[in-house]
Amino acid sequence: MLKRLSLSAITLMLAAAWSSAFAAQTQVIWHGHATVEIITPKGAVLMIDPWLGNPKNPHKDDKPIESLERVDYVLLTHAHQDHIADATPIGKKTGARLVGQPELGKQMAKLKGFPGEQMGFDTLMNMGGSIEVADGEVTIAMTPAMHSSGMDNPFAEDDAKKAPVVYAGNPAGFIVSIKDGPTIYHTGDTDYFGDMALIGERYAPDLALLAAGDHFTMGPEWAARAGQAVKAGVAVPIHWGTFGVLAQSMDPFVKEAKRLGVKTKIITPGDKLVYEGKKLKN
Repeated sequence: MLKRLSLSAITLMLAAAWSSAFAAQTQVIWHGHATVEIITPKGAVLMIDPWLGNPKNPHKDDKPIESLERVDYVLLTHAHQDHIADATPIGKKTGARLVGQPELGKQMAKLKGFPGEQMGFDTLMNMGGSIEVADGEVTIAMTPAMHSSGMDNPFAEDDAKKAPVVYAGNPAGFIVSIKDGPTIYHTGDTDYFGDMALIGERYAPDLALLAAGDHFTMGPEWAARAGQAVKAGVAVPIHWGTFGVLAQSMDPFVKEAKRLGVKTKIITPGDKLVYEGKKLKN
């Protein structure tokens, strides 16, 4: 009996080790500012708020768009140039479909030249609902954000009577839930708001990517509060240090998060987080 139990225990241990060794991996890469690349276990690639030429991207001078081998979906939280800058070039090069609000999608096609055929009812969405992409491997939901979302009007450059900024939907954040992988919350640009507690109640993301640069968004301390509110498994600050006007240190974030009992990880542009299932491996 003892021998049979021992053999069973050993078999279970070996099975667990085998499963862990070959668990599907999700990779999350921060390219600086608000630009985040997600690679799913089946190899789908999502790019959130692509600005690969931002000053903090360590590969900004290496023709980062030309070197992209695959992007399946471009997700845009709002219309500001530091969040949409490379969306059209990436869309044209890779055929990526655009995920965002309908108003933003229409303005991207009309004013920025994003291929209109690379968006539609399957990818244009709004808060309250969700969509499935990548053959059902990824579910995307949209969250509110406290910010603005005007888009520069290129037709106003030579006509002083035309508005320099046009409406392009409301600011938003994204919940990206990956089958056999983590649930990821990208706040977009936002201040802290009380309904973040509802995001935590509904999604409790394994990873929260929190705008923390102050001036245009919540600052480091309130970003830590946001991590607590959304019940983040791990809270990671983004959208900081890019320009002198933004916060240059996340020490206050770490200090406040520690006080609140929020697990944090400070990464630098170019760093990659690797998940096996829902477990962060690095």
